[in-house]
Amino acid sequence: MDSDTNATARKLAQSLMQFNKTFMQFHRSELHQNFAGCKPSEVGVLFAIRHGVQGNGRPIKVSEISKHMHVTSPTITQLLNSLEANGLVERHTDPTDRRAVGIALTEHGEQLALKAENVLFETFQNLSEYLGDQQSNQLADLLIKAFQYFNERDTNGYFFPWKGEEA
Repeated sequence: MDSDTNATARKLAQSLMQFNKTFMQFHRSELHQNFAGCKPSEVGVLFAIRHGVQGNGRPIKVSEISKHMHVTSPTITQLLNSLEANGLVERHTDPTDRRAVGIALTEHGEQLALKAENVLFETFQNLSEYLGDQQSNQLADLLIKAFQYFNERDTNGYFFPWKGEEA
């Protein structure tokens, strides 16, 4: 590998890490100000539940949330305990399989998830306006391509340790 390739790889890594850090700081600030102190991971669970039940009318299972968010089921269970204590989600036992528990948003949880989605969408709408259509589409295409790169090369679970996890 030549020095130009090393410099480019280093620049790419640094820019992605800086973007992630900056976005998470912004996201935490927005959530703290607007969403009763919910953590980004808790809002992510609300999104997963909201989109998991849309269209099919049934509560979502912990394992489905876990797969969607790429984290373990015990992690999701801890987040759900907090969300349930704050009245944002509720657990329902499946009448056909008493061992299965479905998770649904309460009315308050639905309102909060929708508000958070609107804030997130507005953030990306503003970014899109700042970059313009051409650069926004280019960025989206490159991010999709980068995800595909890592996903295709992840044969040992190094990048995505949750792949193949049965939760």
